[in-house]
Amino acid sequence: MSSFPVDLPEFPDEVVTEAYVRFVEPPGLGGRAALITLDNGYDHTKPTSMGPAGMRNLWAALDEALASDAKFVAVTGKPFIFLAGADIKMMPLLESREQGLAMAQAGHVLYKRLKDASVPTFAFINGTALGGGMELALHCHYRTVSASAVALGLPEVSIGLIPGWGGSQILPNLIGPEAAAQVIIGNPLNQNKMLRGPDLTKLGIADAQFEAADFIEESVAWATAVVNGEIAVERPEIDRGESWQAVVAGARKLVDEKIHNASPAAMKALDLLELARTASFEEGSLAEDEALADLEMAPEFKTSLYAFNLVRQLGKRPEGAPSPGLAKEIGKVGVVGAGLMAGQIALMFARRLEVPVVMTDLDAERAERGLEYVRGEIDKLEAKGRASRLKAAKLRSLVSASADKGVYADCDLVIEAVFEELKVKQAVFAEVEQVVSEECLLVTNTSGLSVTAMASKLARPERLVGMHFFNPVAVMPLVEVIATSSTDEETLATAYAVAKQLKKTAVGSADRPAFIVNRLLGRMLAEVTGAVDEGTPVEVADVALDR
Repeated sequence: MSSFPVDLPEFPDEVVTEAYVRFVEPPGLGGRAALITLDNGYDHTKPTSMGPAGMRNLWAALDEALASDAKFVAVTGKPFIFLAGADIKMMPLLESREQGLAMAQAGHVLYKRLKDASVPTFAFINGTALGGGMELALHCHYRTVSASAVALGLPEVSIGLIPGWGGSQILPNLIGPEAAAQVIIGNPLNQNKMLRGPDLTKLGIADAQFEAADFIEESVAWATAVVNGEIAVERPEIDRGESWQAVVAGARKLVDEKIHNASPAAMKALDLLELARTASFEEGSLAEDEALADLEMAPEFKTSLYAFNLVRQLGKRPEGAPSPGLAKEIGKVGVVGAGLMAGQIALMFARRLEVPVVMTDLDAERAERGLEYVRGEIDKLEAKGRASRLKAAKLRSLVSASADKGVYADCDLVIEAVFEELKVKQAVFAEVEQVVSEECLLVTNTSGLSVTAMASKLARPERLVGMHFFNPVAVMPLVEVIATSSTDEETLATAYAVAKQLKKTAVGSADRPAFIVNRLLGRMLAEVTGAVDEGTPVEVADVALDR
């Protein structure tokens, strides 16, 4: 067997991905096929990733498979995981640009064996395929995907990098520059939006799609038919003329309007997409190597990686959160108010918790208006294909409205989203407390008022907690959880558990004016207005934070 051609640094804490080769004899093939399975020995909660040891293992597996009499070679992953890309934990350990360049070159050298293989190569994308995992699949001649696969994409731009193992060069030439720009730049900058199995099929990244139950068997049978010439895979002709240039120019304008100069990675990714129109694959690969090595040393990547790791850590166990075992189960939710924020909160609880949600307001007309807003948003979800007809019907049945707060009597959680005035909120909680059960949690969505002051008027202050959601509620991933000195462990544990069920990142905040986010925003705006007071032209100050 050949040795790995790139000298890579060692990372003692690498969770090593093995590459197991087995040979199968599909009916009708008239010979053997080599199936390589990537597996790190853990279940799906610890996805496979590609570090130096994993690269060497895949290299050895390709040595064995490509030197055999196999009529085709296929790569797949352990259950629910194809490959989650480069090992992100090792990136802060890179000591120099040279090490980063070596890692970039290693990925190209390794994956190119699949692209240049003399026998057909296939990627059987059975689950999560991110970054370098998706790029491995792109190097294969053909791809199948599981219909239930989730977490698919090229998210590198979201953490200050670019798809540096061939993604920026192969993808636009496979599905066109416009779709590629959306996958490589648009999705990462849109809350790091992920793709699903059917999305890969629709985009033309996957050539065939099969159900999860018999995915590998169906993929092997399909690959056999392709190799035998029984199935012809047709791909669209990509226009590499002026339209490609126009797409890139338009994308540059959109990116500049959205983030200005805050993401060098996004602009570098666009440079590489533009290069992919005319450059050879080798030239494009060299450009990716250099770009990746530069970006890995940039401060934007280091701060993005810090934020990524912080959010991931908070997602597992937020700092200061009590044991999840203390959390209560929520079976019905009440929302006080029927305005815009209240309607968004009501819909979020219905979608994520799938429990009855009831809204109230000062009179039946206001309550009905709020309910109509929620129903309108559900209609939009259905029209966009984000909710099936049955799902939309279920959501409509879960949300109701009334002018009578007596509907909160059997609620497990009641959250207020009324006018941001302390006396108004105190009056609301005083009224609600007379109706709800002893076990019901009371939650305020205040953006900065004293939760302690609200609790001071309650008979049972220990069951009040703050959960500050941001607008638009469905999009913003953060929720501030605010406990008072009276809030008990059960209430706090439930707030964090609910935030997780709502798919939000919860962060604990002290009960201080404006909490965390708005407090920082106030300080930032104070610097801007202070600069204006000291003579900076308003026109300059207005765009200062864009640059």
